[in-house]
Amino acid sequence: MSLYIVPLMIGPWQWVIIGLGILLLFGGKKIPELMKGLGSGIKEFKNASKDESKEIEEKE
Repeated sequence: MSLYIVPLMIGPWQWVIIGLGILLLFGGKKIPELMKGLGSGIKEFKNASKDESKEIEEKE
């Protein structure tokens, strides 16, 4: 039996199902808290990457 690897192609209905699953798992009140945490994490990552690039430029 050969394995067939299908590329990850998610259509609009799959996104709807994923969204409903997340809503059912976490509930409506937790989702804004999760998104706020995710946003602050991304912001912190961007700031750290900017700081690292500045340090690299200063060394050169």
